[in-house]
Amino acid sequence: MIRAVKGTRDILPPDSHIWNRVEAVARNVMHSYNYSEVRTPIFEETALFARGVGEETDIVSKEMYTFDDKDGSSLTLRPENTASVIRAYIEHRLDQRPGLQKLYYIGPMFRRERPQKGRYRQFSQIGAEVIGSESPAVDAEVIEMVVEILSRCGLQGFHLIVNSVGCKECRPKFIARLKEDLTAKASQLCGDCQRRSTTNALRVLDCKIPQDQPVIDTLPSILDHLCETCAKHFSAVRTFLDDRGVAYEVRPRLVRGLDYYMRTTFEVVHGSLGAQNSVLGGGRYDGLAESLGSRVHSPGIGFSIGEDRLVMSVEEADPHANKDSIDLYIAPMGEAALRHSTTLARDLRRRGARVELAFEGKLKRAMELANKLNARYTLIVGDNEIASGLYALKNMASGEQENVTRDQLAERLYG
Repeated sequence: MIRAVKGTRDILPPDSHIWNRVEAVARNVMHSYNYSEVRTPIFEETALFARGVGEETDIVSKEMYTFDDKDGSSLTLRPENTASVIRAYIEHRLDQRPGLQKLYYIGPMFRRERPQKGRYRQFSQIGAEVIGSESPAVDAEVIEMVVEILSRCGLQGFHLIVNSVGCKECRPKFIARLKEDLTAKASQLCGDCQRRSTTNALRVLDCKIPQDQPVIDTLPSILDHLCETCAKHFSAVRTFLDDRGVAYEVRPRLVRGLDYYMRTTFEVVHGSLGAQNSVLGGGRYDGLAESLGSRVHSPGIGFSIGEDRLVMSVEEADPHANKDSIDLYIAPMGEAALRHSTTLARDLRRRGARVELAFEGKLKRAMELANKLNARYTLIVGDNEIASGLYALKNMASGEQENVTRDQLAERLYG
């Protein structure tokens, strides 16, 4: 028997119900903030991610699925989508459109990392990008929208963390200071951090290894090294968040794992996910478009939600979150009743009801199936019901049964 590849999985009913619900919530919230959907290819030229994400990041150096095409070009399954969205923004000259470009996406990403709780080699992300403004008010609105999505999905007890990682003026000076400190301390850290201390020193601050934390606690804070412009920007972001009543913690170690981040970075964590407890992350990337070839300054900020991890957290908060149901189960008694019921079901479906029709079997079996399918109502249709124009409608929760006309049936389902 051929099984799913390691690090991938099938999402089956009823679990797919909560996936659809989470995605519908995200779409509705982002629509209310005037975002439009963008769909990019699932593979791109490898250079896009090497230049955009950073050659020394773990994603590019360790985790990408890269292959040679028949024409000799190097292609990569997208490990994240911000670089792809910015590529599309540049290629299709979206900078020529009026106002901010507010784009969202939902889809699969691919990273060959060690599978663990809530992390897969093919995983889904819900993300958004706002391109065209450096305003801290935009940062705060993006973060507010993230919190709104999580809250409406039913996630409780999540924790928002924010930080600033500076800009091209002040961050290099901080990194030089950080490397200087790490020269004497790197040998006390894990192997990954020893490598990062020379290739990507900021990532040392984000290490999750418990044994490394006492050493990392002694390293300098980037908030003490921000230039005046970055310090004012971060202060304004916090003010706008305070105005909105958004609770957060400032954590100077939060640097995120991608090279393109600058100034505002943020992350949401949730206790149900264990040590690797991040549900989403995001931040500002004001120089990314230029690094990918844009001739126009196109500052931006975005985020990505790990949908696999969000769904897992929502399910743990509400064990019944994935419970699927239908509005009506129709049980026809006989061939004539089946023909009548097919058009009845069609008309109800056209009005938006979720209807299941039994094509065969006895009434007892039909009622058992209606229970298993969590039907709100079961409708019994026989020759007498067709002749009289009255159907026997059973409320599956209360057990009460009544005779209803077709119009009364619609009232029960939609009223």
